[in-house]
Amino acid sequence: MKSVSRVAKTLSQARGFRTSAVVANAAAEEPAMARVYGGLKDEDRIFTNLYGEDTWRVDGALRRGDWYRTKDLLCMGPDWIVQEIKDSGLRGRGGAGFPSGLKWSFMPKQTDGRPSFLVVNADESEPGTCKDREIMRKDPHKLVEGCLIAGFAMRARAAYIYIRGEFFNEALILQEAIHEAYAQGFLGRNACGSGYDFDVYLHRGAGAYICGEETGLLESLEGRQGKPRLKPPFPANTGLYGCPTTVTNVETVAVSPTILRRGGSWFSGLGRKNNHGTKLFCISGHVNNPCAVEEEMSITLRE
Repeated sequence: MKSVSRVAKTLSQARGFRTSAVVANAAAEEPAMARVYGGLKDEDRIFTNLYGEDTWRVDGALRRGDWYRTKDLLCMGPDWIVQEIKDSGLRGRGGAGFPSGLKWSFMPKQTDGRPSFLVVNADESEPGTCKDREIMRKDPHKLVEGCLIAGFAMRARAAYIYIRGEFFNEALILQEAIHEAYAQGFLGRNACGSGYDFDVYLHRGAGAYICGEETGLLESLEGRQGKPRLKPPFPANTGLYGCPTTVTNVETVAVSPTILRRGGSWFSGLGRKNNHGTKLFCISGHVNNPCAVEEEMSITLRE
């Protein structure tokens, strides 16, 4: 009886081994489910007032988390800010898609006597493109705070926002938001109590499409015809008024404070490799609901 029992036990173990082996092989052969991009959660949205459900003024911005502990972010230092932007995988939102952290790092760390400047390209003139307009209409303080953060990271003295001439109402709103930031002590001397002096200026263009090109924009900002410059030299070496300058997009600057508060790893966890984060998409033309919508990068056009 003992020998029969041992045989039965051996057969049972053999069957179990065979079954587990088959299951393991089947699991290995089964293709992994492809990740579906899109369906951004509300808690991952950066532009929470995109549809104007709250006021754009500073009290509404404070309720939404803008200007929250901005001093603490500045106290982390320029190098920390640039590294977080690099870790986030943020790319330029103006079209070229150049890595933002790398672009910011091109600015000189040691001064040669010339001031450095940040220039924000708000000359949104591409047909069907209206995302930056919505930021300036509904969430202008995100842009203003982003100018301070990005300018500090680049060791800039001031930021110039070059806004499209046709954006009349948006220019009024943005200028008022800048005034509010000064009144709150967020800009100017000792910005946010950090010991850092920083100014933001708004400059209206005259409706020239070519001024969307960065060097043509700089020419216009200096009071000349908006004609592109020959490169080199590049703006990071010789830009506005012959000084080191970084020209960047409205959305790129506006998302930077939220990235720093939540961490670069949070932003890089959205989207696919080399295409991280969230993005404002403009939906227009023959569609049922023309609008601007914030979604995860890599979402399909059908979604």
